[in-house]
Amino acid sequence: MDQLQWWRRAARWISPQDVVWLLLFSCLIALNETGEPSEYALLVALATVQILEPKLVLLSTKRGQVSWIMLKLVLSYLLIGYTGGLISSYYWILLLPVVSAGSSLGVLATLAFTLLSYGAYLSFLMFINWSRFEIGPQEIRELALRVIFLAVAGNLTNTLAEALRRQFAKTKAVAEELAEANRHLQQAEEAVRRADRLAALGQLAAGLAHELRNPLGTIRASAEMLSHSVAAENEVAREMAGFIASEVDRSNSLVTRFLDFARPLQLRLAPADLAQVLDRAVAMVEREAAARQITVYKNYSPDIPPLPLDAELMERVFHNLLLNAAQATATGGAITVKARVVDENAEISVIDRGHGIDPALISTIFNPFFTTKPEGVGLGLAIVSKIVEQHGGKIAVESEPGNGSVFRVYLPMVEAVSDSKPND
Repeated sequence: MDQLQWWRRAARWISPQDVVWLLLFSCLIALNETGEPSEYALLVALATVQILEPKLVLLSTKRGQVSWIMLKLVLSYLLIGYTGGLISSYYWILLLPVVSAGSSLGVLATLAFTLLSYGAYLSFLMFINWSRFEIGPQEIRELALRVIFLAVAGNLTNTLAEALRRQFAKTKAVAEELAEANRHLQQAEEAVRRADRLAALGQLAAGLAHELRNPLGTIRASAEMLSHSVAAENEVAREMAGFIASEVDRSNSLVTRFLDFARPLQLRLAPADLAQVLDRAVAMVEREAAARQITVYKNYSPDIPPLPLDAELMERVFHNLLLNAAQATATGGAITVKARVVDENAEISVIDRGHGIDPALISTIFNPFFTTKPEGVGLGLAIVSKIVEQHGGKIAVESEPGNGSVFRVYLPMVEAVSDSKPND
């Protein structure tokens, strides 16, 4: 098993191209006629640099790539200079830095390294003893062909690499579009599943609520009769009757919330000033916020036109969100209510600096009967989500444990809302 794992690790580092490079440089070393150790060392160094190039993390940056190509250019220059300069058979080794620049850098960088390679190769003209040698037209033509060949190879490599980069960019864009479409599809599927659950739970809640209303009324009336019929000195019986009545009222309130959740909404849309709706919702929670020294900051954009809303229901939405924010905020903290225009929608954000929400619970907080409060029922946010969706909007939440939460409500804006009529 250990040997198998070792081979797997080795396979990650050794590619078929590495084997080809090893064979090519081995042939160069085998064909060396001088037998000079320096020539062997330079060939080994170039082989090592070429094989390590795709494996080093530092080459993921432009600076690292440029430095590595410069190293190739220096080693190639030394090898050509050590083996005869202009007459060296290794002049083609300058293709390594030029082609590397063409495959990994842009057109200008490729041109720059091509010119550097020109300069490096032609610099050997300075080492010629012109009193003994001269360069004729044929030699000049050969030098020109060699440097032009470098430019042709570099430009061709850059053209192919640029085409691959463009194709990769297109493929990446398509992949991102598919991922985005898949995300929207998953959200739509989740919305359908959630709607099915809401419909089933709504029917169940409505049935139970109607069945419980009558016995609760009977119990409430019996508790009142019991309270009036017991003797005044029987404090225990009167206290028990009071407990029964208060618990019945509490249960009746719960039944009412069940019915609110199950009952189809009848929106009464009319042009409404969003700032006024938010102000009324803030006023409803200011007493509780003031008791805990919580400051409510308001930041409304003046660019939001009147929106077609059921103002009463939307007040309920924002009151619920503000109340949750106040309950999650420590004494002396602050809540911020922001309203602005985002992509033809009115975005209303309720921001608190409370304890935040566990990331594992984010996807379930709008489900009915889900709650983290000891005395909660779990219908508040479900009803909020239902009202927002009935208005054609959506609600989202961002939260980080220990840093608070942001609930965002998006409501569509209609151009000519002044002509809309209330929908009873």
